[in-house]
Amino acid sequence: MKMSKLVGRRIKEDPKDAKTVSHKFLIRGGYIRPVSAGIYSLLPTGERIVKKIEAIIREEMNRIDGQEVLMPVVLPADLWQESGRYESVGAELLRFRDRNEKPMILAMTHEEAIVHLVRTELNSYKQLPVMLYQIQTKYRDEARPRAGLIRTREFTMKDAYSFHTDQADLERYYARCHEAYERIFRRVGMKNVLSIESNSGMMGGKVSHEFMAICDCGEDTVITNADYSYRANREIAVAAWKFEKGEPLPLEKVHTPGMKTIEDVAGFLGVKPENTGKAVFYQDAHTGELIFVLIRGDFEVNEVKLANALKVPELKFADDAAIEAAGAVPGFASPVGIDPAKARIIVDRSAAESGNLVVGANETDYHYRNFNFDRDLAGSGCLVADIACVREGDPCPLTGQPLQFLRGIEVGNIFQLGTKYSDTMHCDYLDRDGKSHPMVMGCYGIGVGRAMAAVIEQSCDEYGPIWPMSIAPWQVELCAINPEKEGVGEACERLYAELQAAGIEVLYDDRGEKAGSMFSDADLLGIPLRLVVSPRTLAEKQAEFKVRGSRDAERIALDAAVSHVAARVEAEMEKYR
Repeated sequence: MKMSKLVGRRIKEDPKDAKTVSHKFLIRGGYIRPVSAGIYSLLPTGERIVKKIEAIIREEMNRIDGQEVLMPVVLPADLWQESGRYESVGAELLRFRDRNEKPMILAMTHEEAIVHLVRTELNSYKQLPVMLYQIQTKYRDEARPRAGLIRTREFTMKDAYSFHTDQADLERYYARCHEAYERIFRRVGMKNVLSIESNSGMMGGKVSHEFMAICDCGEDTVITNADYSYRANREIAVAAWKFEKGEPLPLEKVHTPGMKTIEDVAGFLGVKPENTGKAVFYQDAHTGELIFVLIRGDFEVNEVKLANALKVPELKFADDAAIEAAGAVPGFASPVGIDPAKARIIVDRSAAESGNLVVGANETDYHYRNFNFDRDLAGSGCLVADIACVREGDPCPLTGQPLQFLRGIEVGNIFQLGTKYSDTMHCDYLDRDGKSHPMVMGCYGIGVGRAMAAVIEQSCDEYGPIWPMSIAPWQVELCAINPEKEGVGEACERLYAELQAAGIEVLYDDRGEKAGSMFSDADLLGIPLRLVVSPRTLAEKQAEFKVRGSRDAERIALDAAVSHVAARVEAEMEKYR
């Protein structure tokens, strides 16, 4: 490719709305252009990178016996109604009606579509297991798209779905897919990707993992220890907390005028926040049932853990009217004396296993000292569970090391779905005895554009991306300085033809720009290798050779340039095979 013909201009200044490194360089380097909020066009340079990422993904999916399919982006709503997700998923699912007033959706994921396909094609245990995958456009109506390709509304995704006769077979395949994902992220050049336990969320199922590309701009939190032996996301992370009760003291009501917050109460009574109990109120978003949470004052409620413990699909904060209707006093609430028929009470381990806490007294301007769960809520039927957020520095449940928080971009996820979709949508197979059973499913996703952005976040300098050879838009950039002088242009044309003949992907900057502008553009394009020919190097029958990201350049003989570049390309590609 010649730069004089390449569509996609380079831009000197950072876009005003770009906050992350990848967003800045993808715009400035001419890889993408915004069409609307969270919607982008790919320019030729960006498309070349995406196609290479997709090729690696295809190779690895085929390696684990995947078969590629392609399903529609536009789907009838009745498929999602059949699974139950049409009503349960919020505004991020774009719903509309076609010209015949039939309800339709733009697919944000394809579980329903793949089940619809499989139940028409497979019906026997002899046909299982099977995995089908696609690389397809998705649409998620994000309220706040951000960070360029990291959080978009329209995006390209590889999604795969496996079908099995039983859970054991799913688990065996799940392990194979996990290994394939590790290979994919290594091969596309990500430097640090951690597989972590995660919450299945709207996807359903019991077991899931997220693959996090560690970088400062990541919007997800990865909780791990020093040696990475423990990994989890914030939603399900646990710690090896140890709580002390001590000798229980008599329950005592004390006057705490105007003291509603944990900080106010602790300061007024001269105790630490860990010696208090905090009341937090939620409601089941669908039934309106009031949920009374008691947690130690130095912890925060993990709402995902809470919803999972209660088996409630969606929670919302309760208003004062609902709290008061249960007999509690906002700001001074306590589970002591609350009628279990009016509120579902759940107590975090931190409050249940600590002693002599200060809690509300359900009376304005009053609190109790010396609350002890075993004594003061004995026989109440309260649920005790771990519903607390892990804090940085808490002890690791595996090693006891302090837990640390890292930032990450979720570049992939895998789920053991079980029979969540096959049950409701009647995707069944017949066993050896002719008996019908729901197929057991797994699903496996990778965001392609997000993967490209994540590579930049992990591999760049202040001047632009440093693309790994496996997905670089071109393998070498040939720069002609003063091509109109002393035969430089002719020498570069010959070199350009020889490089292509050797099977090397080459971008030839034939524009005759000044050296500073040419090299600035080259840095934004991030091509791994660079050859520079100028009147000075040509006079010595040499070219300057430089590796992107390194300070130093070397001189090589012009007649050996093609073989030198070919050897370097091969050596670099070998790292990603």
